Amino acid sequence: MPQPQPSRRGSQFAGVSVAIVTPFKNGAVDVETLKAQVEFQIAAGVTGLVPVGTTGESPTLSHEEHERVIAEVVQLAAGRVKVMAGAGSNSTTEAIRLTKWAERAGADAALHVAPYYNKPTQEGLYQHYRAVAEETGLPICVYNIPGRTSRNIEPETIIRMAEHPNIALVKEATGSMDQASQVLGATDLTLLSGDDSMTLPLISVGGEGVISVVANILPKELCGLVRSAVAGDWAAAQRAHHRLFGLCRQMLSLATNPIPIKAAMKLLGRDTGELRLPMTPLDAAGEEKLNSLLMEFELL
Repeated sequence: MPQPQPSRRGSQFAGVSVAIVTPFKNGAVDVETLKAQVEFQIAAGVTGLVPVGTTGESPTLSHEEHERVIAEVVQLAAGRVKVMAGAGSNSTTEAIRLTKWAERAGADAALHVAPYYNKPTQEGLYQHYRAVAEETGLPICVYNIPGRTSRNIEPETIIRMAEHPNIALVKEATGSMDQASQVLGATDLTLLSGDDSMTLPLISVGGEGVISVVANILPKELCGLVRSAVAGDWAAAQRAHHRLFGLCRQMLSLATNPIPIKAAMKLLGRDTGELRLPMTPLDAAGEEKLNSLLMEFELL
């Protein structure tokens, strides 16, 4: 029998949260499709929704659109699942403003990507997150994805951040099991995978779930994997992992997120597939590969 694990600071967000896409129609946010997506995810049993993150194309949204998407998702969720609103920025002042707005709108937590482009030092990263945490009562999820930001938040820096009670979670997307293990061993932060294919390995060292892209189309499958792993049913979890692994990796190889997931949702009749520049649709060869992949997975 699996032994009960000590409760971690952000454990209310354990499970599967979905980094939902922002649907567009004729250049504008498509609220009706957004509503359908929220209901689809809640019906599938996810723990939470993460609007206006990377998958939600937050860099291309105006501030008004960003705020509207958060407000719509909070209202639609209506307390049935947690809402972790994307509020990150490479400007600390802007990150604080977005976080305060998300808190007023009723979000349950705020996701904060490491400041990008300006490449702060480790001290700058620490001061950035501490400044945000000081200005809100929301739990803060530190999103560490150096492949996009060009700056890793080192484990020692995250351990320092954990001294602040409002910093509660880490979305781990470094690909380093050593880094994840170091953070989990030295803090009571909840760790969530930021890479679908790394979900099971991270749970094996103490992670508690995932903020998932692929769950936009396969929420039940991701929920099943996480439930099995957390319950200690490793055989079932491994079967789910190996089934999903190929899809996750092959979709990622087609183009930068969220291009493939939006294309998949279009093929499944769940989104227009419309993107905002500088993101562009898959070419014909990419669409053909994606179509074959979805057919292999018996989604089409």
